[in-house]
Amino acid sequence: MQTVNSAALQQVEAELASVEGMGLAELRSFWSARWGVAPRLRSKGLLRHMIAWRLQTAAHGGLDGETRRLLRLKSASCAPAPPIGSRLTREYHGELFEVEVRREGYIYAGHTYGSLSEIARLITGTRWNGPRFFGLRDGRAAQ
Repeated sequence: MQTVNSAALQQVEAELASVEGMGLAELRSFWSARWGVAPRLRSKGLLRHMIAWRLQTAAHGGLDGETRRLLRLKSASCAPAPPIGSRLTREYHGELFEVEVRREGYIYAGHTYGSLSEIARLITGTRWNGPRFFGLRDGRAAQ
């Protein structure tokens, strides 16, 4: 970890304080002035956290190699796809929806789809993470 002089530390603290009071448009402008195109986020809180992270890592250094390695390992461990022949069900707005897992994709309402997210979008009318919609990400699904 690199050492930081007190003037640099005071500057980071002042920038963090100024970011705290900014609205979304101001946060995007702040980001753009420093790092280029701002992320297309709608959350002021998340954008503030991202800016704070960038300011602090610039002053103090980022994660060490071991921590980065551990995070990569954690992110790579996704839940396996359900076995071929499984039936996934979900009750949504009082109606039961069923999907069958096949080698060629997911069968829903007589049609084959490439992903559960496509099916979840059809059912809800909004973008969903398909595995989460069908309960595969929260430990409720049978193994």
